[in-house]
Amino acid sequence: MDPELEGWWQVFSLAVYAGYERRALAPFLRGERIRVAHVARAHGGFQQGCGEGHAETLEGVFTRDGLVHEQSDDNIALPSPLPEDPAHPPAGPPWKSSDIGDPATVVQAVVAVAERMYGSAEDAPEAVRWLLDEAFAFGEPYGTTCEFLGDLANAVAHQGTCTDTTVEAVPFLMELLCDDMIAPGSRLVLLGDLLRLAASGPVTAVSLADRITALGGAWQEAAADYLTRRAIGSELPRLLSRWKDESDAVRFALAALTALCGSRDRRALSALATTLPASSGSSRADVASLVAALLGDGREGLVPALDRLASWSPRVAEKAASPNVDLRSLGLAILPDLILEDVASGIAARSNNS
Repeated sequence: MDPELEGWWQVFSLAVYAGYERRALAPFLRGERIRVAHVARAHGGFQQGCGEGHAETLEGVFTRDGLVHEQSDDNIALPSPLPEDPAHPPAGPPWKSSDIGDPATVVQAVVAVAERMYGSAEDAPEAVRWLLDEAFAFGEPYGTTCEFLGDLANAVAHQGTCTDTTVEAVPFLMELLCDDMIAPGSRLVLLGDLLRLAASGPVTAVSLADRITALGGAWQEAAADYLTRRAIGSELPRLLSRWKDESDAVRFALAALTALCGSRDRRALSALATTLPASSGSSRADVASLVAALLGDGREGLVPALDRLASWSPRVAEKAASPNVDLRSLGLAILPDLILEDVASGIAARSNNS
């Protein structure tokens, strides 16, 4: 199934730990993943995926072909006490909450933008055609705005994967973000989608870093990822031109998007200069420091920013554990999730039943 791995060994292991809540085991299992990846690198290989599941399922599908050692009847003791995740620093000052909008109203606004831009489904990009289809117009109403926006994001980039369709849809997403008919909270959600799309290349680079090194290859970004980020960057001045009218949460996210697109903008740097003192000692201050480092030219601030984040974010620490991961790619890859977790409090959700 993977021609590049012809002649390679793949090593699978199965361990079932009974009597523990999954959440309590999470830090231990994360540490095991880091340790196994280190062992793989030490032998010139790489860790390719990992999985967990119910004991009966795992034991039913686990193949013993090639098994060299089995300790099936003994209990292997877990460390006591179990390791715990590091304490999360306090969040920054709360954002001003922005209404996400009634689902029917947001759908109408999005369709109106599609009609204005393309007129009919025949002239619309593939990711937008469904919005102009009669079957959609007369379909069941959405229960929540987030459900609709999730369908829109999936149409643009199925399961988050950039394609030619994604590149074609970027101008449409930008038009939505600049349209005053779109509720402020929905605009923040759409901005989050752009953050993820712009980071798709670095995310892949980080996830494949050990594999590429083991196989002696060189990283080459997929054309769709590169073109998507370039398309977002070319439209970015439109978003930044609205800077004075945006909420603080949107400005924070826009500063991150500016960094992801490799742009430098004094407004973005100015926003961070304001955010950092007000958020001193918080997780937001650490995220803002990362954005500032990525907006800069050198690596001087990047290492301490990543170190601070890894000290309290296990996901960052796990990705940073590989010496094969490029630090700038790592910073770009982790940025969308950090930003979206921070600004989530600035989105006031609403549904038809509220």
